[in-house]
Amino acid sequence: MNETDVVESLENRHPHAAGVSRRAFLTASLAAGGGLLLTLHLPPVARAAGVPAAPAELNPFILIHPDGMVTIMAKNPEIGQGMKTTLPMLIAEELDVEWKSVHAEQALLDPIYGPQFAGGSLGTPLNWIPMQQVGAAGRTLLIEAAAARWRVPVHECDAARGKVYHRPSGRSVPYGALASAAAALPAPALESVTLKNPKDYTIIGKFTGGVDSPQVLAGDPLFGIDVRVEQMSYAVYEQSPVFGGRIVRANLAEIRALPGIRAAFIVRGSGPDAAIDMGLTEGVAIVADRWWDAQKARRKLRIDWDPHTRPEQSTSVFQHEAERLMRTAPQAVIRRDGNVEAALASAARVLTATYTYPFLAHATLEPQNCTAHVKRDGSVQIWAPTQAPAEGAQLVARTLGIDPGRITVHMTRVGGGFGRRLHNDYMVQAAMISKRIGRAVKVLWDRTQDFHHDAYRPAGFHKFTAGLAASGRPVAFRDHFITFGQNGRVASSAGLPGHEFPAGFIANLEYGQSVLQLDVPTGPMRNPGGNALAFAFESFIDEMAHAGGLDPLALRLDLYGPPRVLPAPPPQGALRIPPFDTGRVRGVLELVAHMSHWAQRHTLPAGTGLGLAFYYSHFGYVAEVVKASLGHDGAPKVHQIWAAVDIGRQIINPAGAYNQVQGAVLDGLGQALHLLITVDNGRIVQRNFDTYHLLRMREAPPVEVRFLRSDNPPTGLGEPALPPVLPALCNALYAATGRRIRSLPIGRLRSTAA
Repeated sequence: MNETDVVESLENRHPHAAGVSRRAFLTASLAAGGGLLLTLHLPPVARAAGVPAAPAELNPFILIHPDGMVTIMAKNPEIGQGMKTTLPMLIAEELDVEWKSVHAEQALLDPIYGPQFAGGSLGTPLNWIPMQQVGAAGRTLLIEAAAARWRVPVHECDAARGKVYHRPSGRSVPYGALASAAAALPAPALESVTLKNPKDYTIIGKFTGGVDSPQVLAGDPLFGIDVRVEQMSYAVYEQSPVFGGRIVRANLAEIRALPGIRAAFIVRGSGPDAAIDMGLTEGVAIVADRWWDAQKARRKLRIDWDPHTRPEQSTSVFQHEAERLMRTAPQAVIRRDGNVEAALASAARVLTATYTYPFLAHATLEPQNCTAHVKRDGSVQIWAPTQAPAEGAQLVARTLGIDPGRITVHMTRVGGGFGRRLHNDYMVQAAMISKRIGRAVKVLWDRTQDFHHDAYRPAGFHKFTAGLAASGRPVAFRDHFITFGQNGRVASSAGLPGHEFPAGFIANLEYGQSVLQLDVPTGPMRNPGGNALAFAFESFIDEMAHAGGLDPLALRLDLYGPPRVLPAPPPQGALRIPPFDTGRVRGVLELVAHMSHWAQRHTLPAGTGLGLAFYYSHFGYVAEVVKASLGHDGAPKVHQIWAAVDIGRQIINPAGAYNQVQGAVLDGLGQALHLLITVDNGRIVQRNFDTYHLLRMREAPPVEVRFLRSDNPPTGLGEPALPPVLPALCNALYAATGRRIRSLPIGRLRSTAA
């Protein structure tokens, strides 16, 4: 499903079901200088895989100042998905203050906040109820403080827009005047607070600009790359171009003699698997007073690496080996339903096709960087644009032999994450160099280093076989998936889930898998797995529809069947995965068909086509239609994209939601059209944006988005809208040109079928 594969059930009947048990509570205290300080204690909650549990510590969460201003800590990293705005909106809504009175502040890494990470589109599912409860509990305290001041029953008082009112007497008092008194009261249990009726929302559901947007537009220093601390040096870190390489020798004496250079030394890696695990890889650190001095010195650095080449680790070799494996039986069976062989033997028609997609780099616009200061007293200060700060702190502690409790992580705004910054290799590099030189240091990669030392979206190969009945409906489905791994273990984000559609919807189905040895690191990329699997599976489903003489929309509706909620998967520890709802699938398919005038697609001009795709991921249901044609130069031209999205009953911030869907769609469009990482002799070929072509503004079509509200808890939105656009585009180009696209990126095409 995604890199977490699990999320807590968010059933509306259980207000604590989003991960806060009945042991969760608030405490209230008087802040320095007066004012109410609310502290939320979260017990160990159900969490994404690899995220540490929350110990029983307390730290500030909400601060109400005497003047009525409210500071709300945004606990999760801000990577552009809007959580620094969304989470405070949830608290402010239930606290019942005006949004203009709220100051959102990025929290430090601290166990009191529970899991602090950005990934898996889990920010909303994990925090939707808890953050509202925090706000509602604060409102309850303020009402109780006002009732005590007036000596009236609590039930005669209510709160709105930063004031408490006693309606019978017409009295009111602002929150700031109540803050000190409220701080002396015992905080209510979270499960006891009453949440607002959604019809009374004044913040949730309103178009709200990002709290940092004015500063971003002004170029204020918010990002990791902007960090400056006292007596800070700059460092560059040169790693092996062949993953896992070790240093034999380097011209360090020559480098140390260059102007502005403070130090140059070898850093030994943390182990033989450091490159694959994205830990501390072996390299040479060059430290200078200015980054440019260090960068110029790096260009004069000469290192002999062992090995310096790995011929078997090449894209051409992978392709050849995948073709060989496709002619053999799979090494393992992931899922087998019914009798595929018998169904294929009796099918009216058997269809086969091979689909491939390449490795991809994350290409975050802010290169990897980190500022660290390992102090003589054993404490560590780290400023990092990370998606997983807790994991980064643990990596630093483990590698450097430092007590993790002495590490403070300042989460800077992230200039693009997309899964790359779930890894913290740049963080441990900065900490190690700081420890060696005894002062604060900023490590900053250049663009080529960023391309050459990523955790890449894995490539993959699929050999599909389908058996069609005389009616055109599929009766058998098989996929032999060729993927990558290490010593038979599937690489990060390179697996095929056994529940991948159409599993469970075609009676005779088999998913087999074979693994190619890969010594290049891989990892999650925006919608892990789905950003590649959707292209292959949804394109082949379109192929099946055309081969069987069926409308691609009608085939999907037929396969998913009537509206029904399927049995929920078994719980995974403390987590429960929401059940799959075919009615929600039908809802977005029918909506996008209406939006795009799908039924009239045959009236389009010759050479223009519509393509359809649906994908379920991160608990979101998204269907998309692309309208495309082919230019005179053979380059695809995308005219318009329609997206129908069901992420539950509530859109917290529509401004952010539309941006997320449109951004994800355009991101996927760029992947389909242009993006490609190749490996040659163990080295990454692409070096910069001149050879890794991101989508240009002139290529970006209008993206019309509609949200289909369903009576389900809200889910995340950073990732679900990306996968469908890749197959929808390919299916549109088939409708326009008669040419089936089975390999990405698309590049240029001929106008007739090959």
